[in-house]
Amino acid sequence: MAATTVLARMEAYEWYAIVSSLMQLVFAFAFGACLGSLINVLVYRLPRGIGVVTPPSACPGCGTQLTWRENVPVLGWIFLRGRCRFCGMKISPEYPIVEAVVGGLFALFYGLWFMLPRRSIILDGALRGLDWTSIAPDWTLNGLGMTWPALVVLLILIASLVAMTLVDAKTFTIPLVLAWVPTVVALIAHPLHALYIQHTTGSLKFGAPEWIWTIPTPTTWGWGWIGASLGGTLGLVISNLLLHFGLIRRSFADYSEWEAGVLAEEEKTRQAHAAAAQAIPDQTISAQTTVAQAGTVQPQSADTASPPPPRDAQAAPVDLWVQYPHARRESWKEIIFLAPCILLAYAGSLLAHRLAGPWTFDQASFTDRPAHAAPLWLVVLAGVLMGYLIGGGIVWLFRIVGSLAVGKEAMGLGDVHLLAAVGACLGWIDAILAFLGAAFVALAWTGISRVFSGKLQRVLPYGPYLAIATLLVLLLRPALEAGLTLLLKPQMPIRLP
Repeated sequence: MAATTVLARMEAYEWYAIVSSLMQLVFAFAFGACLGSLINVLVYRLPRGIGVVTPPSACPGCGTQLTWRENVPVLGWIFLRGRCRFCGMKISPEYPIVEAVVGGLFALFYGLWFMLPRRSIILDGALRGLDWTSIAPDWTLNGLGMTWPALVVLLILIASLVAMTLVDAKTFTIPLVLAWVPTVVALIAHPLHALYIQHTTGSLKFGAPEWIWTIPTPTTWGWGWIGASLGGTLGLVISNLLLHFGLIRRSFADYSEWEAGVLAEEEKTRQAHAAAAQAIPDQTISAQTTVAQAGTVQPQSADTASPPPPRDAQAAPVDLWVQYPHARRESWKEIIFLAPCILLAYAGSLLAHRLAGPWTFDQASFTDRPAHAAPLWLVVLAGVLMGYLIGGGIVWLFRIVGSLAVGKEAMGLGDVHLLAAVGACLGWIDAILAFLGAAFVALAWTGISRVFSGKLQRVLPYGPYLAIATLLVLLLRPALEAGLTLLLKPQMPIRLP
């Protein structure tokens, strides 16, 4: 009887654990779906220049202001059966799909990182297999109560990536505010979290070997990197001030004027072509009359009566940026803009290294150690700034080199801000891996488009590829660690923070 009682208690406890886990996942999904509803608002309003807070949400058909019942994520669309309750206008299924996708991503990462059982290692000694139950980073072993700020940073980044992907795919532009929000959150949350940990436990109890935080950072004696990150950021601030006061020129500042001129010229050509086409019947009648009377003059055909429309007359405005003829000239303006950042990063590295001295050789680690170690919050702040500068810098480098090489704008500045935000939130390693992985995502998209449609559909901008690659880096971390270990052949298996 005692055994039966114990079994009954164990079953009740297990049911409690299951229900508790499901409730946590439901809450994560609901929270994500609510942010997905906000994303729908941003995707619709930001490209149109409409305020985010005002005016209140309303049906675009009848203009009736929506109540809370119509705005319930996912369920509101289902209850309404995809139509406006007031005028019957059809509501796009994109809205519940976005809400469900964001909610699903939130629940997925929460479940993988803080609920999935895991072993202590990802790779065995001979790298023969992968333990996919340890897909979560090692710092999650500290528990949600100790690391929730890092999770918040990740979730806000995911929501922003979804919003940037949707806007970029539709308009070939990325509203910079969507990249600034996760960057500012990371810049505040990571250092404050580190300051709290420093004054309570001193450091995280668990983490990837050789790493001291949830993102890649310098060591406490890595004053050169700390100085470089602070100096580079100061350089960006100075460059923006120079830009604000007109001391340096903004790149592609005349693009809007050039685009308006091209569109106006195309419209004039289209109207001239239409007018000439309307005159063809009268010319044909006149020519036929002449032939009947004289028998010598041939009628004028439609092909020779008017010139064909210009090659790009039907091009959409979002595609005109490819035709902008001054990309090389504008790239030099961006090099001038980046010069203070590069110079002050180098100067900051030298200055910080000098101020941290004197340096002595440590026999135990076979490295030079400074007289003063950096506090944890400063190290983490440097890690955030390093991720921002390296993530944005690698895209900007390819943008400038590509533009100078082909004479066309290679990548958008929105892509620079997108990957800079990824670097600030996740660190410079994930930003570089996402940049490299985006090329494979683009190739996969091209192949899928050809297989299912028989031809390549309209090419997506690079922003969605970067966003998808970022999520894949997070989800495929065990495989990436195994691949880097095989490629670099270190003494110990590589573990990323």
